[in-house]
Amino acid sequence: MNRPALAACLLALGLAAASPALAALKPGDKAPDFTAPGALAGKDFQFKLSKALKKGPVVLYFFPAAYTAGCTAEAHEFAEATPEFQKLGATVIGVTAGNVDRIKDFSKEHCRDKFAVAAATPDLIKTYDVVLDKRPEWSNRTSYVIAPNGKVLMAYTDGNFQGHVTKTMDAVKAYKKK
Repeated sequence: MNRPALAACLLALGLAAASPALAALKPGDKAPDFTAPGALAGKDFQFKLSKALKKGPVVLYFFPAAYTAGCTAEAHEFAEATPEFQKLGATVIGVTAGNVDRIKDFSKEHCRDKFAVAAATPDLIKTYDVVLDKRPEWSNRTSYVIAPNGKVLMAYTDGNFQGHVTKTMDAVKAYKKK
C-alpha cells in the first residue's frame, strides 16, 4: 500500500474511532444563513439555506471529505433515506470543506442523484463550528436539523457516520408531529 493510501486509511480509522461530542450550535439557536456552491446529480447550482427552509425543515450534514470510506458510506445511507425525508417535507444537503473539487462527481456517484452536496468555505465551517481537529481545513462530521424558522432542532457530532441518518430522521419526524 502506498503512503497516501495508508495515510487515508489511518485518517478514516481515526475518524471512525472518534467519540461523540457536542455540536457548537444547540437546539433553539438560530442557524446562520449561507450560500454555497453545490452540485445535485452532477450539475452545479447555488445552495442557499434560507431558500431551502422555505420548503420545510433542512437536514444539514457536514462531512470531512468526498471519497473517503466513512463519508461515502454516510452518503449512501442519506441517499437511501432521502425519499423518506422528502415525504416528510425535508431537504437533505451534505456539506464538506474537503475535496470540494470533487463534489460534482460525488453527488452523482455516492449521493446517487438523490440530494445535493455543497462546498464549505473555511468561514462557513468556523461559523458552524465544525472544523475537523486533525485537519482544520476540513469539516468534521456534524448533522443538524433546522426548522423552517431557522432554529436548530437537533445537533449531533460524531466521527462515526453510523447514527447520523437515524438521529436526523427521528428529529424530522418529531418536528412533523408537532
